[in-house]
Amino acid sequence: MYKLKIISSSVRPGRKGPVVADWIAEQARQNGNFDVEIVDLGEVNLPMMNEPNHPSLRKYEHEHTKQWSAKIADAEAFIFVTAEYDFNYPAPLRNALEYLYQEWGYKAAGLVSYGGISGGTRAANSLKADLSTFKIVPLYEAVNFPFFQQYINDQNVFMGNDSAVKSAGNMLKELVRWTKGLKSIREDQG
Repeated sequence: MYKLKIISSSVRPGRKGPVVADWIAEQARQNGNFDVEIVDLGEVNLPMMNEPNHPSLRKYEHEHTKQWSAKIADAEAFIFVTAEYDFNYPAPLRNALEYLYQEWGYKAAGLVSYGGISGGTRAANSLKADLSTFKIVPLYEAVNFPFFQQYINDQNVFMGNDSAVKSAGNMLKELVRWTKGLKSIREDQG
């Protein structure tokens, strides 16, 4: 089983990212190839980047950075769950990415986006472009939820429809393939 970190990126009060993350986590568990952990940036609560050394040096001075580094280094694959704020992904996610460098590298990432009419696709496209600068391989296959509130029931549980379940299945299938292939690249870093 591969270690999959599902990163929920919204931190603002009333956010719905955690319920979307719960839904994709259940899809990933049903896939059977992943040991799934949800990482909620609202709980991680990283301050704005405050390390004096460049992240590529891995000379971290703050405990919060050391803990973040260990959590991300432990991952073999990611799924980023992102809202769309002002046509982009949330600033706390960019901040979390910039804290580290080597820990992200040569790992695949699926994207689950949600929003209004665009389903968060503008945020997802922006995130895809940025992920490659961290040597993360963003997948083509993704899951998008336009008008996402319609999928949240009265118990605040996210309920993806059949199309979303199919999209998630396709994304997870590709995530397994890429994770397997990138593992050999990570092992060859010497």
